[in-house]
Amino acid sequence: MAPVRGFLHPKTATGRSSLIPSPPWHYSGDLLTVEYRTDPARVAELLPDPLAPAAEDPGAVAIIWADWQSCSASGEELLDPVRAQYRECFVVVRCSFGGRTYSRCVYIWVDKDFAIARGLHQGYPKKLGSIHQTRPHPFGGAAPRLAPGGRFGATLAAADRRLAEAVVTLREPSETNGFVNGHPMAHHRHLPSIEPDAPPALDELVESGAAGFEGGRAWRGDAELRLFDSPTEELSLLRPEEIIGAYYRQVGVVWNGGRRLA
Repeated sequence: MAPVRGFLHPKTATGRSSLIPSPPWHYSGDLLTVEYRTDPARVAELLPDPLAPAAEDPGAVAIIWADWQSCSASGEELLDPVRAQYRECFVVVRCSFGGRTYSRCVYIWVDKDFAIARGLHQGYPKKLGSIHQTRPHPFGGAAPRLAPGGRFGATLAAADRRLAEAVVTLREPSETNGFVNGHPMAHHRHLPSIEPDAPPALDELVESGAAGFEGGRAWRGDAELRLFDSPTEELSLLRPEEIIGAYYRQVGVVWNGGRRLA
């Protein structure tokens, strides 16, 4: 029999039908971040063993909207934009393991199937959603500028229900893009066994981060954030008690694997 190829299913003789190509994966995008504090107990209950809450500011949360363009090493997806462009909204907290502080994505919604597939490989808990954010542009009256007073809106919905909305007003340049999402990621890769009541076929804690990074000037500002109840989502349990800050930054990232922690 002929071998079948492809980084992920479906595998075929050529590998062309694979849902995602092999890494490295390149990302260019605009990030709109709102950081806030919630009840630390709500963060702790989302951290499975062997993770523990961060020693400092354990209730800090970042909700991040991202408008991405992505591709494999060949860059071929960029000439077929439906394979390159997608949006996501993800929620990040911090945790500790082995005496080190990590970031961890506890919720994430995306609007393309290839983004979900990459998340399965990386350990991100991706689900389908509807994500929108205001885009900046240097000309005309239909877009804000990356300048003091620029106002950006962002929304997240899933299963026909709105889950979050934010408005960010830029104030000044910033040296950082926040602190919650500023560490290597600690994620779980999990796959239940096909046999009932058997141990998981895959259950590992992994660390990953950017193999390459570049970014434009970060801006910070003021934010309004609202989370909404849903019968199928629990994001609203991380309700904001205090806004820490808001940021806008354009970035480029390369992802090329990680390492097993446990």
